[in-house]
Amino acid sequence: MRYLGRLVCYLAIFWFTFSVGSALWLRLVPVTVTPLKVIRLFQNFSGEGFSVKSRWCSLERIDPLMAQAVVATEDNNFLTHGGFDLEAIRRAIDERQRGRRVRGASTISQQTAKNVWCTPDQTWFRKGWEAWYTLLIEILWSKHRIMEVYLNVIETHNNVYGVAATARTFYEKPAERLNAHEASMIATVLPSPRRMNLARPSPYMVNRAAQVRRLMNRLGPVDFDNPPPKPAENLRRR
Repeated sequence: MRYLGRLVCYLAIFWFTFSVGSALWLRLVPVTVTPLKVIRLFQNFSGEGFSVKSRWCSLERIDPLMAQAVVATEDNNFLTHGGFDLEAIRRAIDERQRGRRVRGASTISQQTAKNVWCTPDQTWFRKGWEAWYTLLIEILWSKHRIMEVYLNVIETHNNVYGVAATARTFYEKPAERLNAHEASMIATVLPSPRRMNLARPSPYMVNRAAQVRRLMNRLGPVDFDNPPPKPAENLRRR
């Protein structure tokens, strides 16, 4: 029993050191490989061979409209919460109990942690792993860094990741030249990037993107240096 206890203690120390160390390391370097990219690479394999479109781009080289679009649609309180939007979670639980269609309650911080460190499976273990890394990046990273990594690792199409690669692939321009329409279209596909196609937008996508632009106008620019003093009115719709 003493040996087993010692082993558990050593494993806990290793796990803690590894997770904190990886979070500190990825605070400084571009995130170019994620579990999701590797999994999707094999899932989307075709006769053309392995191919991934992904290009790291600093947040300063991504048009601010893109951050505004994802905050408006994915996480209105991104600048003010500590990683988890408790009010959104409460509403999601209430809607589930009433048998209604459940809106998303996952924050940009949670999605970043999931994309960088987790597999896409829906298990309690994965959710716990995601929650732990969400806490770590909220403590060790800035909101600016979380948004930067998020916009570089999001999946927008089969084997297409990040805003820079998406802008080049579908709009033939750099991410710093995206306009409100293009930013809203990219934000529209994020909940279902494998079903929606930016090259052939459906009527739903066009209508949804118009809604996103209205939400962007209500939210205003995302100011990382001067966050709002209190959570914003909930604008997210799913």
